[in-house]
Amino acid sequence: MSIPRKPAPRRRGRPPAKTIPGEAADIRLHLLDTALHLFATQGITATPLSQIARKAEVTPALLHYYFGSKENLVESLVEERLLPLTRQLGQTLKPSPRDLRETLQHLVGDLMDLLAANPWFPQLWLREVLQEGGQLRDYLVGRLAPVLAHKVRDLVAAAQARGEINPQLEPRLFMVTLVGLSVFPFAAQPVWRSIFPAEDITPDVMKQHVLSLLLHGLEPPPVPPG
Repeated sequence: MSIPRKPAPRRRGRPPAKTIPGEAADIRLHLLDTALHLFATQGITATPLSQIARKAEVTPALLHYYFGSKENLVESLVEERLLPLTRQLGQTLKPSPRDLRETLQHLVGDLMDLLAANPWFPQLWLREVLQEGGQLRDYLVGRLAPVLAHKVRDLVAAAQARGEINPQLEPRLFMVTLVGLSVFPFAAQPVWRSIFPAEDITPDVMKQHVLSLLLHGLEPPPVPPG
């Protein structure tokens, strides 16, 4: 008679992945997505790891296995979500035969496309970059902003030197203006959509509005001849 074997003891380390809905779920990406949503809606400081685990329907041990600490989780979000977006935008500013207006049209268009595809970004920007004490401000100033802000400043200054654009524009404020025109309409959607009937205002309509304001200001379109 054979002696029944004892079940093998559970090995230490990563808990089983069956706590994630769906057999093909990528656990790590699922955890990043969940953390991004909570950080954007209620802030990084106000979101403990235990809440992220509950929202993601995993054990705290699983979250700890992948990231170890909240600081490491935030660093992963910066490296894997924020920096790639900035690098993607930076491609638009590579030297090319475009004039400044065409370059800005591509840059703002690409930025607003990214905002529409990543609805967490505007809220996270307002909470964690613009607010005093925001957890991502140092990341922005040290690693994200220079990639775009310095390039835009140089492009504007060069166009002014060639006499192509308004000399009263301040090149160092230009990126701030672009961000305000592009990011704020997405971040403030709950407010302005509650004021106006705005079902017809799609991301494409928002993009066209911002580009028209940026490139043509308040001047009326030219009247066609004849």
